[in-house]
Amino acid sequence: MTRPAAGTPLSRVDGRLKVTGQATYAAEHDVRGVVHGVIVTSTVGRGRITGIDTRAAVEQPGVLKVISHLNAPKLPYRPFRGVPDPARGERLRVFQDDRVRFFGQPVAVVVAETLEIAQHAASLVKVGYDGERPATDMASPAGSPNQPENYQRGNVDQALGRAHARLEQTYRLNREHHNPMEPHATIARWDGDRLTVWDKTQIVLNTRADLATVFGIPEESVRVVSPFVGGAFGSALRAWPHVAIAALAAREARRPVKVVLTRKQMYSGTGFRPVTEYKLTLGADQRGRLTAAVHDIRAETSVYEDYREALTVQGQMVYATPNVRQTYRSIPLDVNTPTWMRGPGAATAAYAIECAMDELAYELGMDPIELRLRNEPDRDPGTGVPFSTRRLRECFGIGSRTVGWDERNPRPRSAHDGNWLIGTGVAVATYHTQRAPAQALARLDADGTAIVQCATSDMGPGTYTSMTQVAADALGLPIPRVRFQLGDSTMPPAPPHGGSMTMASVGSAVQDTCDKLRRQAIRLAVEDPGSPLHGIPADDVVVQNGRLHLRDNPGRGETYRQLLARTNRPHLEVRGGYTPGDEVERFSTHAYGAVFAQVAVDERLGLVRIRRVLGVYDAGRIINPKLAESQAIGGMVGGIGMALLEHTVTDPRDGRIVNANMADYLVPVNADVPDVSAIYLNGDDRTADPIGVKGLGEVVIVGVAPAIANAVFHATGRRVRELPITAEALL
Repeated sequence: MTRPAAGTPLSRVDGRLKVTGQATYAAEHDVRGVVHGVIVTSTVGRGRITGIDTRAAVEQPGVLKVISHLNAPKLPYRPFRGVPDPARGERLRVFQDDRVRFFGQPVAVVVAETLEIAQHAASLVKVGYDGERPATDMASPAGSPNQPENYQRGNVDQALGRAHARLEQTYRLNREHHNPMEPHATIARWDGDRLTVWDKTQIVLNTRADLATVFGIPEESVRVVSPFVGGAFGSALRAWPHVAIAALAAREARRPVKVVLTRKQMYSGTGFRPVTEYKLTLGADQRGRLTAAVHDIRAETSVYEDYREALTVQGQMVYATPNVRQTYRSIPLDVNTPTWMRGPGAATAAYAIECAMDELAYELGMDPIELRLRNEPDRDPGTGVPFSTRRLRECFGIGSRTVGWDERNPRPRSAHDGNWLIGTGVAVATYHTQRAPAQALARLDADGTAIVQCATSDMGPGTYTSMTQVAADALGLPIPRVRFQLGDSTMPPAPPHGGSMTMASVGSAVQDTCDKLRRQAIRLAVEDPGSPLHGIPADDVVVQNGRLHLRDNPGRGETYRQLLARTNRPHLEVRGGYTPGDEVERFSTHAYGAVFAQVAVDERLGLVRIRRVLGVYDAGRIINPKLAESQAIGGMVGGIGMALLEHTVTDPRDGRIVNANMADYLVPVNADVPDVSAIYLNGDDRTADPIGVKGLGEVVIVGVAPAIANAVFHATGRRVRELPITAEALL
């Protein structure tokens, strides 16, 4: 019997295109007649523009236009609600007024025949400002906090008053930027009143809708193309100002315009994981059972939009706590708007909650894993509904045996390797299994090959490959005879390529669509007098290796190719889809993990080195183990960066990001990542979605930073409550 494609460690079907340079990214599309746009950005963090001198720039040979608020047309900017919903407030409207809201805001764009001319001319544009000192730190907000989000269950104050043990600490996570390999880029071209955009985006339909509202045209008049994305981690989940600038410049110059953000401009031209201060108070009884928790959360946002993350979910459901109170305040600052970054909300909340649980375990004299197991809920404490699956105990059991957890001396600063202090820490990872409606189109051609389409994206997890595997199994075709296409707004709609929802949503749509196409072919065969399968009940026919045959008699049948040739059909085509049902309300669906970290800390220098990170995950059905391993490695590397390296530094005098480059913004390199690995439990959660997956792109970063922080404490006896953990904090 043919082995199913799903569940096998298939190499990426688009891998050869990428390693040979044939994959076409946003800035690489060959658009005839394209010219170049270079953005001029503000050099003050707050204030007004008093004048823009473009004379030297426009005198340069090859310069076509210099556009600013002084000569840009007024754009409609109709109300827009993206998917996922953008921050509350008003998005930045490019070149529509003289206000400066943050350092690095676009204030003009130079359009020229070549990139070099545009860059030189942009350097000649002189902008005058009436500047003010910006508010860039939550200690001195630009205004009062935005309306808080509140949650409460039980009597928290009474429970805390009766608690045997009480812990109260504040944890701080500094700002992080995504820094994907591919910079953000857009090529825009107008054909009359129709706009085509080649863009780096995780959701082509969102970019299409955004541009339609900016220019006041129907969505049908906008096409967005994005077949390859060179990493994004959430930074491409919305259309940033440069996308509208490229389209505006193309319309004004009457030429296709390419705009590519420089690495420096990406720090102010796109969003980031916001600074978050998380004060957590825990109460517990003598046996370590949590009795109360108070979560007081503050996070930065921009003054013109109110961006908020899902920072409260974990505090409501990860542990069985009868009395919980949460307050989440966003603090408006003179910065550009933050955005989703891998594990948004969950990674931040897990850092505070899992570090606090580790502290509580030491205060109670209890093993950190045992404390967590004693607080395992049997139902979702926040909603009261049952879990679809929750195999966290199993994750802890496998992980602790693999790393030899029980062999460690629990006393801090007790293990040495020469000058190195050795420590091991643990943390829980959770992430909500998100799903959304999706559609797909499948076509079976006369040559026996199939094409499946959906307007989703692939920023690195392997969407091309995993969807090909699902489609191949449903159609009964070998992998080489199935081609999956994505990244075009003319294709059937898809949800955002983020939030770990692509496999569950688009994968379920592909499954439904290809099932329908296979059944259509079977029906055609059993109803055709010329078919060897004529008159056979359709349920008794299966398809393997492109051949339809009787289930109990493989010799009786025909191929797709024979069927279509005999019936004189060039192809069969079906459109299908997936829409989540009420299981969202009836069950709590999450992916889970137990993350273990071992670190070595130089006793004299305070340097932290990772020796091992292991994650054991309950992530449902694994469609491709090779891709799953790749996702885990990427997530864990991101978690190492969060814990030890990544930190965006702002000059409070003017709002300038002082380390807006890859030399000074530190990210992990190979030497920082010696041993990271993942174990996935065998699983299949059909309650979560029709194909049984839970999503794993986000959960593999959640829990890594607190596991490392807890390991640092175990190694040194010093508790650091601010990320990243620096050598200075340990000296």
